[in-house]
Amino acid sequence: MGMNLKAYLLTHIPSIMLKPVYRIYEDRLIEEIRSGNVPSHIGVIMDGNRRFASEFGLKTSEGHERGAGKLEDILDWCHELGIRMVTLYAFSTENFSRPKEEVDLIMHLFRRKFQDFQNDERVHRYRIKVKALGKLEMLPQDVREAIAKAEEATSSYDDHNLNICVAYGGRMEIAEAFRKVARRIESGEMSANDINIDTIKNNLYRVVDDPDLIIRTGGEVRLSNFLLFQAAYSELFFTDVYFPAFRKIDFLRIIREFQKRKRRFGK
Repeated sequence: MGMNLKAYLLTHIPSIMLKPVYRIYEDRLIEEIRSGNVPSHIGVIMDGNRRFASEFGLKTSEGHERGAGKLEDILDWCHELGIRMVTLYAFSTENFSRPKEEVDLIMHLFRRKFQDFQNDERVHRYRIKVKALGKLEMLPQDVREAIAKAEEATSSYDDHNLNICVAYGGRMEIAEAFRKVARRIESGEMSANDINIDTIKNNLYRVVDDPDLIIRTGGEVRLSNFLLFQAAYSELFFTDVYFPAFRKIDFLRIIREFQKRKRRFGK
């Protein structure tokens, strides 16, 4: 229990003690943010689950569990601010090279999470349309079935959108889009001169709005193959905070800084 207790103390006690102060600060930030332009679409690279677990003496599985739980907080925060679309980078094609035990655990979490979406009170109250983006045929059958049922259960919603990138790679997405376009040219449906930006965009895994803002937790400063085509003009924010420890106050500060950047550049 020693290191687990340490993890609990380090991640919970400070926030509990400072909760009244944080609450006042959060309310002030929310009021300030609402007076400006709120991003309509944010992308989140959810990084740091394993390092969080390692640093606090937890099992890797506990790090991933806590990361999965943080998703619910993200949905609440976005709903509160009126952010209508969220795209999460949950699992890349490269992540399949991790140890089999870890990959199996993550697949189990995905299956459970997509099953939860089918009856999640929050998802239906906020009217969130759930979609998965990626090379889904790489996923186990039970995960694909859970995805299909979650998408079907939320297909009629249009208030909010939650896109989850799983078995995803930005370069692969672009390459597959070009293959689709090439087949249309070969069939005579279109010519090379017809190709434009919208042609590529309309042949990606899913047609989604370009993100206004991309946040990466965990301390790494790169996109790691996330939404390479869509992120051409996105504002990028990197934080050292591991995803399981990412707080509402961290999120609000980033949104406020995003608004300052937009004002500074006159956009």
